[in-house]
Amino acid sequence: MNLKPQDFLVALKLVALGEQHWTYARLAHELGLSVSEAHAAVQRGLAAGLLTDASLVRPYAPAKPSVALAAREPRTAAAAAQVIAEPPKGQEARTHLDSAAVVNRHNLAEFALHGAKYAFPEERLPLGPGVPTSHAAPAFAGVFAEGHEPLVWPDAHGSVRGEGLLPLHPCVPGAALRDAALYELLALFDALRAGRARERGMANARLQKLIDPVPPHASAKKARRG
Repeated sequence: MNLKPQDFLVALKLVALGEQHWTYARLAHELGLSVSEAHAAVQRGLAAGLLTDASLVRPYAPAKPSVALAAREPRTAAAAAQVIAEPPKGQEARTHLDSAAVVNRHNLAEFALHGAKYAFPEERLPLGPGVPTSHAAPAFAGVFAEGHEPLVWPDAHGSVRGEGLLPLHPCVPGAALRDAALYELLALFDALRAGRARERGMANARLQKLIDPVPPHASAKKARRG
């Protein structure tokens, strides 16, 4: 099983969503993917360990049985409630559920900081209009001194002219403009894989804080001190 760029993108989107409820339809709409692509990306993320089955880390909260369902089925309302209250068995049974996965923060941070730039290396493109990324992204306005060409995801309607950088996935520019938190994560990743030394250092620290603010070794040290 090979991770695809959209798998990493979906994992970053779940980081951006935080504790918000999500559905495959929402992921697809906000990222610009099809529902089947969003579903497949989550499944690969689970298989790779970047995501975790939500039922393993939080209580299963079944929906209450509807009166209409009880009326349609040849069983009592109590029997219908018992069937619905039982959590699905196995990974395949969970794939239709909303918010079926959560981020494995330690694994995703490790991959984002140390592996993703090799799995999805930078590819520079000619100068042109686009959506600013890396050090040129709006989230870093004033952080880095001017002096080198902005990096942009090519877009004919982009607001900035700069050196092109192939985005992680074709849907990235639109997805980033719809979600400021995701935009920052994607720009940080671009700084990590295409930026100068200072930019890479800042991106490393910031990505760690956003994805996994309390890494396992820090928790262990705190426990020993307590």
